[in-house]
Amino acid sequence: MTTTQTNAPVQISRDAHVAIVEICKPPHNFFDPEMLQALAAAFEEVDNDPDYRSIVLCAQGTSFCAGADFSKREVRPAHDSPRRVNPIYDEALRMFACAKPVVAAIQGAAIGGGLGLALVGDFRVTCAEARFSANFNRLGFHPGFGLSVTLPRLIGMQKAALMFYTGRRVGGEEALAMGMADLLVERDAVRAEAIKLARDIAVSAPLAVQSTRATLRRGLVEAIRAAVAHESIEQNRQFKSEDFKEGVAAMAARREPAFKGR
Repeated sequence: MTTTQTNAPVQISRDAHVAIVEICKPPHNFFDPEMLQALAAAFEEVDNDPDYRSIVLCAQGTSFCAGADFSKREVRPAHDSPRRVNPIYDEALRMFACAKPVVAAIQGAAIGGGLGLALVGDFRVTCAEARFSANFNRLGFHPGFGLSVTLPRLIGMQKAALMFYTGRRVGGEEALAMGMADLLVERDAVRAEAIKLARDIAVSAPLAVQSTRATLRRGLVEAIRAAVAHESIEQNRQFKSEDFKEGVAAMAARREPAFKGR
């Protein structure tokens, strides 16, 4: 395995025809515009290199990605127009537009936007200790990162609604049973098994794999583009609410929120 680029907070390594795109913001890999821009750039670099045939998306630390750190202002929309797409979702769209299959290695928490990032992958390798949560409503706002499309597509509308409305955390075993994960292994084997799966994909004819993937995902990027536009409108309005302030305060204090519906 060789490292071809280091571009903190993201690193790209090569394992034969597999690109390993690693998030390097341990322990929790909270996302911010810089990290998402680096991820999107890494995906585009890999997509433009014909020698790469598949991608492993992985992370350092205890969490895969714990979502946005709401103690920092920049995770909220940095613009005045209530109808403009949140810039971080523009970066998400760049990742979803990648033509090559992606295996996500989920060794820990994938929370909020971190769950959205996990669902960029075609497949997810995980462990019993992992936690998956779409906790947006518990924080007082609408889901984002295209999850209103990707999560129901993956596990069905009913299970997605349950995750959205409650914000409940789903462990690795339940995620496998729900269809949110594809392979459950020991925690210290998650990355190796993800690379193994990506190698298996890379053995197949690359043009055939990419065309088959494009057929299976036909219309997905367009649906996500429309979804993030709508999600941004809803979030921009709710970020101004008292409930959002309460949700963030409750999360910081590790207590149940007391929402007022305003």
